[in-house]
Amino acid sequence: MIQNKQDIYRNLSVDELIKHAVHNDEGTLAKTGTLVVYTGKYTGRSPKDRFIVDHSEIHNQIDWGSINVPMSKAHFEKLYKKIGKHLSQKEQLYIFDGYAGADEQHKLHVRVVSEYAYQSLFIRNLLRRPTKEELKTHNPALTVICAPECFADPLTDGTNSEVFIVLDLKRMIVLIGGTKYAGEIKKSVFTVLNYLLPQKHVFPMHSSVNVGHDGESALFFGLSGTGKTTLSADVNRQLLGDDEHGWSENGLFNFEGGCYAKCVDLKQKDEPVIWNAIKHGAITENVVLNSDGSYNFSDTKYTQNTRVSYPLDFVPNALLSGVSPHPKTVILLTADAFGVLPPVAKLTPDAAVYHFLSGYTSKAPGTEHGVSEPKPVFSAYFGAPFMPLKPKIYADLFKYYVEKYCNKVYLVNTGWYGGAYGTGKRISIEDTRNIVTAILTGSIEKEQFRYDPLFNFDRILSSRGMWEDTKTFDKRANELAGLFIENFKRFQGIDLSVINAGPQNI
Repeated sequence: MIQNKQDIYRNLSVDELIKHAVHNDEGTLAKTGTLVVYTGKYTGRSPKDRFIVDHSEIHNQIDWGSINVPMSKAHFEKLYKKIGKHLSQKEQLYIFDGYAGADEQHKLHVRVVSEYAYQSLFIRNLLRRPTKEELKTHNPALTVICAPECFADPLTDGTNSEVFIVLDLKRMIVLIGGTKYAGEIKKSVFTVLNYLLPQKHVFPMHSSVNVGHDGESALFFGLSGTGKTTLSADVNRQLLGDDEHGWSENGLFNFEGGCYAKCVDLKQKDEPVIWNAIKHGAITENVVLNSDGSYNFSDTKYTQNTRVSYPLDFVPNALLSGVSPHPKTVILLTADAFGVLPPVAKLTPDAAVYHFLSGYTSKAPGTEHGVSEPKPVFSAYFGAPFMPLKPKIYADLFKYYVEKYCNKVYLVNTGWYGGAYGTGKRISIEDTRNIVTAILTGSIEKEQFRYDPLFNFDRILSSRGMWEDTKTFDKRANELAGLFIENFKRFQGIDLSVINAGPQNI
């Protein structure tokens, strides 16, 4: 597929990859020694440019629709040849061999081929890194091919634009072209795991995990922008991982070997773990540099989705084994742009399944191409863009593991209060951290919970009391409840007890 006429650089060290990236004009170095790259037109994922090859063997397994869009085998072959021809003309290529999944029983061998050195460093940071001995027996089950300078032709290639992210789940090949945004690489690997693991009764999750000094794990579900990375990076707890995990009968395990954190308005006092990880070996994407080489995290002239990727060993209290016990607490994070959900609510097991399937939040600015302000959205499992199978499969796995191993589930709102987005205020990181700490220590159970008849859960604080205009609050709250109810009609075969545990028309 790729003609070996060029230099092939395999599994280079961090220093070598940085040297190559700077020499190739892929990026520059900040005062911290961090590699700084700019991804051009695409500064977030391109969900409308993502496809799954439609094979008859997998057709009935996939939840086809606006997220999981089919591509014909013929169009895949055309793009496969195009990207192969493109890379064959390059003077050099970079290969990284790694693993996805810390559990030996469930790990996936991955090979990433890229035309940019910084992409190889990115995935080196994000995947689990084999030892020299492990590399001798590394046998890739999945190959990801990245060529940002290879562009599709929508008229002939079956795509919607010049960008293409195509997953062939039968041949276990991913093609990524037309975009420099490195997040597409990690999310493609995540999607493949979300296809494979349920077939082994393992629950794949868009989640972060940390572990207390008592050895108890906490699980945080949430879409980008809800605080999943920030809240799991707690200096008083050990970090298992910030984004992607599996839950098996063995316990929890991290898919990754690093973190991919948002940098917008980053402050050392609020997020010291992320701040201190921005050093030599990390990569920042689309963060503005001052003239002296220091960062300006508040400048969003390129995007609000500014990012940093770094290996887990940059986190002082990380659990580098990548495994931890079953969680005692599950927290579902939502950033409510309506400003009506309470800061914290306690969920019954059925309500937990309801909100897991609903996945309500507000899509954060910049995380997808064209999103410039928070947009209310229902993303099933708090990660629908990466879940190729049908909803009931993930819902049943969630219910099974929560009921068997976990006894506390909370819904925590990291969004707005006192008004909707634009008029209200965003709940501070400090306040949310205090709520999460109260949940994890159990002290929140000493507070008085009150039943909310509209949203059908128990909560402590009343969001209504934070609004000056309570009539507008009531209107917006009923509107949001109606959206929940309407959205849930799309799910088939869900237990009535789960449906009845959600918001109610009153």
